Amino acid sequence: MAQSDICRAKRAGGRSASSLGPVLAIAFATAGCQSPAPGPVAEGAMASAAPPAAVSPLRSAQVLPVGMEMADPTRGLSVTQLAPGLRYVLGVNVSSNTFVVDTSSGPVVIDTSRPPASAVHKQLLEADGVGRASHIIVTHGHGDHTGGVALWRQGGGKVVAQANYVEFLEYQSMLGGFFGRRNAAQFQFGAATPAGQPAQAAAAPQGPAPQNLMPDITFDKQMSLDVGDTRFELFHTPGETPDHLTVWVPGLKAAFVGDNYYESFPNMYTLRGTRPRWPLEYIASIDKVLSLDPEMLLPSHGRPVVGRDEVRRRLTQYRDAIAHVHDAVLAGMNGGKDVYTLMQEIRLPPELDVGEGYGKIAWTVRGIHEGYVGWFKGDPVEMFEQAPSAVSDELVALAGGPGALARRANELLAAGDAVGALQLTSVGLEGAKADKSLLRARIAALTVLADASTNRNEMGWLSDGLRTARAALGE
Repeated sequence: MAQSDICRAKRAGGRSASSLGPVLAIAFATAGCQSPAPGPVAEGAMASAAPPAAVSPLRSAQVLPVGMEMADPTRGLSVTQLAPGLRYVLGVNVSSNTFVVDTSSGPVVIDTSRPPASAVHKQLLEADGVGRASHIIVTHGHGDHTGGVALWRQGGGKVVAQANYVEFLEYQSMLGGFFGRRNAAQFQFGAATPAGQPAQAAAAPQGPAPQNLMPDITFDKQMSLDVGDTRFELFHTPGETPDHLTVWVPGLKAAFVGDNYYESFPNMYTLRGTRPRWPLEYIASIDKVLSLDPEMLLPSHGRPVVGRDEVRRRLTQYRDAIAHVHDAVLAGMNGGKDVYTLMQEIRLPPELDVGEGYGKIAWTVRGIHEGYVGWFKGDPVEMFEQAPSAVSDELVALAGGPGALARRANELLAAGDAVGALQLTSVGLEGAKADKSLLRARIAALTVLADASTNRNEMGWLSDGLRTARAALGE
């Protein structure tokens, strides 16, 4: 069931306030999808509604962008020759592609994937005739691009990055424990790890950035790099990260754009957390690539796009989609609309619909809103250090106890409002920790949402929520 279907089902089925205390009745009147107030339902009329049977939330759905599917990132891989002197291995399960450009002074590697895929990529490319790397160009400092840097530089290859790369590595390392836990939840790498291989670590070490990732060559805005008979033009193109670069190879008319383009609306706000990703930087960076008039577009996730007209069409659509959302957020903010209203209202017109298999528009809306003006929404209670959960036990008592909330959550779920059911269990478990009836209702709501999801990152967090709830239930 798509989210729009869930909303329609909710409006059709209604939501009763009679089984909630007055405070919760008001608090949840506008939760989830906005709809007219429903008619009353007798208390307990749906109290016996059974949660739906559990389904596996982690699956490789056809709707996910290429390379984002849940799969073993080390199996079924091969080398693709895209043009004379240009080959690559396609990354799987959020592993970056590894590109190789042949030159008279040795191969130049662009991005290196993540462990353990990086070692397999290198083995496949070496078996295809790729020798010792002359240079390793890293489009940005995310671990799914830098995971094979140490392997490729062993033969003396020089690492090339944008000037902000070192600071970005230090930022990630400084918050290694936080990002380690968040990455494990969002990406769920362990769920797709084959038997006999170690799962992704739950937490990364904190401290200085690894020395084996440090660059030998950096640049600020632009740099020309001649490697044998081949010229590489490097441009600073911030977007996905502040250190992001684009590699332009004029002889191939090929633009290697890292994560500034893939087959989904960009992940401009990532749920695992990061510093703001500014839409105007994305737009300027895409315009820079368009000005090169490329005939090949090589993203680091997904398959290359070949053909001047198709490249221009894709990039223009992508840029305009970002601009549409950005401008709509600003118009709504200036018009006095709150962030949740904007998250519900802002959509792309059909001609700009690039899909939401990785990034989501609603998350981007909130990211832009808070990126521009911060977290304070104007309610005076937000100024104080007491968390909203401090009164959750009061709300649970007013609602008639955790059992009443669990029954109401199951009623909402049966009426098609899985988000509303999840919201009730969140408040309930804050006020009545480890209540089994609330945990079962939460698992049911999360299962429905996970089964309906077509977004890789959303699937990860729903799966993490299921794991946490099941662990608390003792399953």
